[in-house]
Amino acid sequence: MPSLLEALERKYFAECEFENANQPELHKRSDLPNDFTVTKCGGRMEFSIFIPRLSPLTSVPALLVLNDCDIDCAGDFDSIREKCQRVRELDLAQNKLQDWHEVFNILKHMPRIEFLNLSKNQLMNVPSALQAAPTINLKNLVLNGTYLDWMCVDALLQNLPVLQELHLSLNNYTSVLLDAAEPGSCQCVPQTENETETKTETETEPETETESCCNLCQGRRKLTQAHAALKTLHFTGNPIEHWQEICRLGRLFPSLEALVLAECPIKSLQAANAAELDSATASESHKYFPCLKLLNLSCAQLNSWADIDELAKYEQLQNLRVKHWPLWETLECTEHERRQLLIARLPNVSMLNGGGKISVDERVDAERAFVRHYMDKPEAERPARYAELLAVHGQLDPLVNVNLKPEKRVKVNFTYNDVSESRFVDIYLTVNDLKIKLEKLISLAPNKMRLYYLDQDYKELGPEEMRYPNKQLYSYNIQSGDEIIIDAKK
Repeated sequence: MPSLLEALERKYFAECEFENANQPELHKRSDLPNDFTVTKCGGRMEFSIFIPRLSPLTSVPALLVLNDCDIDCAGDFDSIREKCQRVRELDLAQNKLQDWHEVFNILKHMPRIEFLNLSKNQLMNVPSALQAAPTINLKNLVLNGTYLDWMCVDALLQNLPVLQELHLSLNNYTSVLLDAAEPGSCQCVPQTENETETKTETETEPETETESCCNLCQGRRKLTQAHAALKTLHFTGNPIEHWQEICRLGRLFPSLEALVLAECPIKSLQAANAAELDSATASESHKYFPCLKLLNLSCAQLNSWADIDELAKYEQLQNLRVKHWPLWETLECTEHERRQLLIARLPNVSMLNGGGKISVDERVDAERAFVRHYMDKPEAERPARYAELLAVHGQLDPLVNVNLKPEKRVKVNFTYNDVSESRFVDIYLTVNDLKIKLEKLISLAPNKMRLYYLDQDYKELGPEEMRYPNKQLYSYNIQSGDEIIIDAKK
């Protein structure tokens, strides 16, 4: 397998040689320009144009992409330093790197690097090997699909003090085993069957519920230093269900501004059981995200409006994505009405589901629609937001249900030989269809009929002959009370 240096030289520094195989004799002709050459090949004469070769690169570009090159080591570090002095972004995804020493030595010899993608490298979890790693000025690190354990993530964070963006998507995390909470505070969540720890036969002393819980915290999680520099965290596709686990990320990264949790099967943003109702995590989880401006919860397993009300507590939250929730499948309303209900419940959000910025007019319309939606509901079904908006907009009258669709059937007066009769008629009939129906009424063949339309509002203009057999009646703007005069052809 090639080293990083070999892959780099293969891509950027390989010699470009002209292949003149099977061209044994080259002749220069004075009547041709210098870049033309004549080749004798059997009985034929072929002309070749030689393009001057560019001089080889002295250094690689600022963006160095070497993904899927089977790289397993760095190579000569002096050559790397010489050739990669301009590199600011390095993509090494889908390679064979395993040794963290190699990774940090690569970064050490690329002093300007700010972005590193190590996705889908099977890096070994050796936190002890990272303790002596040099401090790197890395701002963006991508570790998707690396399945690093949390102890290794913590060791990395300790050596990346200026890291601003971290990608930990698709790492199969079911819990967050790092926390920056005070040692005396326990934030356990209910254990799943896979997490339940059985006692050994040698354990004879009973433990209280509190002691067992805290021992579990200490055994499974590490209290570490918060990383205030991190602003953006991508956590897509990790099978975490409990919001209390996400709260640990808030404590670990207190300056977080963007959090992407798409395709995480989170079931609730509220307390999971009665015991959590008194805990700080359950009632004040929004306080762990004081700077959060963007949150992506698309494809979560949330099924309650109460979860939306929890999101309204995030005072700095401006950009929210909540697509593909089970809750939306249960609502009997249009997508526009659903958007209005969301906007009304989220006073701080200015961008919803990737759409444009919510205008003042759209918000006012949404809030008024929200008040009308709940004013006929029982008091128990009205959310707290209803009282707030009622105080702003007051008691609103219900909207009048105006049907702007044209009538399909109108009542028309038919007159024939001084005899009038009122009948309902379908306005989508053609003139010829109407004649066929009138044949049964007056016993006159359709081809012997002439029809005249008389608008009751414009009688002074006189009747209009309906001479086009395929013209539909609605095109005459026929309304109830109008008259159609039937005359026999002579």
